[in-house]
Parts: sequence; structure tokens; C-alpha cells
Amino acid sequence: MEYRHLGKSGLRVSELSYGSWITFGESLDLQGIKACMAEAFDRGVNFFDNAEAYAGGLAELLMGEALKEYRREDVVLSTKIFWGGQGPNDRGLSRKHVVEGTRNSLKRLQVEYVDILFCHRPDPSTPIEETVRAMDFLIKEGLTFYWGTSEWSAQQIEEAYTIATQIGCVPPTAEQPEYNLFHRPRVEVEYLNLYQTHGMGATVWSPLDMGILSGKYNDGMPEQGRLTHHDELAARLTTDKVAKVRALTDIAGELGCSMAQLAVAWCLKNQNVSTVITGATSPEQVAENLASIEVKSKLTPEVMERIDNIAGTLPTTG
Repeated sequence: MEYRHLGKSGLRVSELSYGSWITFGESLDLQGIKACMAEAFDRGVNFFDNAEAYAGGLAELLMGEALKEYRREDVVLSTKIFWGGQGPNDRGLSRKHVVEGTRNSLKRLQVEYVDILFCHRPDPSTPIEETVRAMDFLIKEGLTFYWGTSEWSAQQIEEAYTIATQIGCVPPTAEQPEYNLFHRPRVEVEYLNLYQTHGMGATVWSPLDMGILSGKYNDGMPEQGRLTHHDELAARLTTDKVAKVRALTDIAGELGCSMAQLAVAWCLKNQNVSTVITGATSPEQVAENLASIEVKSKLTPEVMERIDNIAGTLPTTG
């Protein structure tokens, strides 16, 4: 396992991490979560990701129970704040919700602090300065060590950096964007200046494009699968993507790996990526995902070019 710095910070996170989205509290109960987290931890994963919105807070509760089996210092823990409930002040990035939401998350996780706190989405109804000041307050209170954004535009992130510098607050350290072979421009083009100018880190999610890049949908929609019971996610599945994944599967076969391992390893080749957040519903799936590390060295420039030619998703920088 390689441990990469979270941007220019001193925090080191495992290049592959384990997240709780969709699985914790839905397809995984506490025993299953403990088994998956133990498999990940034993193989070198030190970063575990959550959010107040996942399973309505149940994901944090379950992870909190599982975390009791670990020394807190050995784990890098993150959660995200935005969707906390139905009340008028239970969502968004106002100072009220950022502070109250974080404290509620810590209660569910049963920890005194998280290592990284993300603003789960931009909030156009709250001034960015208010959010920056709220995050700075939480850091000074010791409730988080670093803060970041998730799915913010480069312009919004740049504004947060600028405001933080002007008013003497701690700026964001990382962004958590979607990144995979079918979703590339934001990470590879839009954020380039943020990596270079501010040393922003990236904790990317959905390396398999909701499972499409695993190849499980190459022969149709199975009875079991993330997209099977999520209409909004099923909209991502197109005949064009399936055709491309079938062709990419041939490359995976040549390399002696699964299509999922190829897709995850491809994300790891981007040196601006601090960690790739993976999901799994069994220890066996965790082990398969983590074996992607061994595939990374097989992705030579020639192989990467072949992948680009098949995917047809290489973004332009002009």
C-alpha cells in the first residue's frame, strides 16, 4: 500500500480507501461492516469515508461501532456535512448547520474528532465566507483537523481559498469529486490550477461509475446490483458505455486482472489523486479492489493510450 499526502498537507492517506456510501446500513449490517473494514485495514487501508446523509445517519452509527476495535490514531476518518434532516436549518452550509451537523456526526461516530470534514455540496444560499469561518471554528475547536469540499466548482473552491487567506482562516485542503474513465474533465482539467497553486488534494469517489466499469452490466441488468434498484443511477447505463467496457475487458484479460481492478488502477495513475474511495459488500470484494494496486505498474503509457482510445473520454485542455 502506498500512502500519499493529502495535497500539500502532512496527512498521509492510503492510496485506496474504503467508503460507506450505499452499502452501510443497506446491504451491510454491523457484522458485515466489521468484516469489510477489518479486511481493508489489515491490507493497509487507513482512510475511511462517511457522510451525515448516508442511510440517514445510520452509516455513521454503524461505522462508529466498528471503529471501537481500532486505535483512533491509526485511522484517518472523514465525514461530510450538508444533508442532515428536513428542518429549514438541518441542511446546507450555514454556520448553524455546519457546527450542529458536525457535532451530531461525531456523536454517531462516537469519536471526539474527524480527521477531514467535507462540505458535501456547494450551498448557493450561504455566503462562502460564512462556511469558511464555520470550518475554521471547527478546526480551532479540535473537532476536525482539515476541511474540504465535495463537488464544488474550481471557481467556488478558489473563492474559498481567497477568502480564507484574506480573513486569516484555514483554507480547504482537499476536494472529493467523482472520478472514473467516464467522468474526467473536472479532475483532470478544471482543477489543475488548484493542484498547482494551492496544493489541493483529491479523495475521489465512484472509480467504477456506480459499478458500470466492473463489467457486471456487460450482459444486461442483473437482479442484484447497485443500478438495479436505483433509477437515478440506472440512467448512467448506456449502450455506448457497455460497448466500451466490453472492449476494455479484453485489455484487463491481457493484463491478468478483472475489469474492476483495471478501472481502479487507472484512477491511481493520476498523481493528483490522493486516494481512491472504494466500496464493497464483502471482505472478498474488498480484497479484489485492493489488488488493483498490483495492476498499477502494468498500466504502461502504451496501455494507457489503448484505454484512452477505447474510452474516447480524454478531455481537451484548450
